[in-house]
Order: sequence, then C-alpha cells, then structure tokens
Amino acid sequence: MYEFNVLLVDDEREFLETLVKRLLKRKIKVTGANNGEEALKIIRETPPDVVVLDVKMQGMDGIQTLREIKKLKPLVEVIMLTGHANLEVAVEGMEMGAFDYLMKPTGVDELLYKLEDAFKRKKIQEQKIKRLEEEETPERG
Repeated sequence: MYEFNVLLVDDEREFLETLVKRLLKRKIKVTGANNGEEALKIIRETPPDVVVLDVKMQGMDGIQTLREIKKLKPLVEVIMLTGHANLEVAVEGMEMGAFDYLMKPTGVDELLYKLEDAFKRKKIQEQKIKRLEEEETPERG
C-alpha cells in the first residue's frame, strides 16, 4: 500500500464524512472539503496527491473546480465523482485532465483502486519531469 494524501470534495456532508471515515480506517491520509472554494484553499496550502471531486456541487461546480486545480497544481490527479445523470460532465472533466471518474454511490474498494492508480500516474509524471530536468542541466566538471 502506498502512502499518499487524498482530498475528498463533496457538498453532501453525510456522504463526505462517511467516505472520510472509511478511508481513514484503511490508513489513507484524507482531508474533506465541502465545496470547490474550500478545496482550492486546501490545495494551495497543502497539495494532495489525488483529489476525488464531486461533479455537482452548490456554488463552484466540479468542472470549475477541476479547471482551477489544474491551473494551480497540474500534477495533482483528479477523480470525478458523478451520479448517472451527469456522466457527460464526467467525460468532459476527463477531457480537461481528470484521471478518471466513478459513479455515485461508489464502493470503498473500487475507490481505493482508482486512488492507487491515480497516485501511480502522478509519480510517473513527476519522475519524467525530474529526468527531463536532469537531462537539461549539463554536468559541470
């Protein structure tokens, strides 16, 4: 099991609290946010590795929040969380750089697999960037 930080963003308080508790039981470092604005504040202060983002929220919706997350921290992976009626929006989110999407309600095991996959992709991207930076910096001798 990998150690990584997750941010759950959902304006349904009970759903958010339940999911946070379930992930904490699985030893995942998780923080919850009730809306897009709160999520962006957390991302600026302590960027997570993976964000699970509800598509349909009051105020700033999931697509707007995704757009801002990708501006702030392009390497943070985002999993869109959607109900059946919002599938097109989740696909739009993937076109904007989201890692994947899950249908609500989602099982904890399925969520954990997606979280691990998203974290692996983030690590691969970071390694690629590091390698490119090392190649661009000539050794001095």
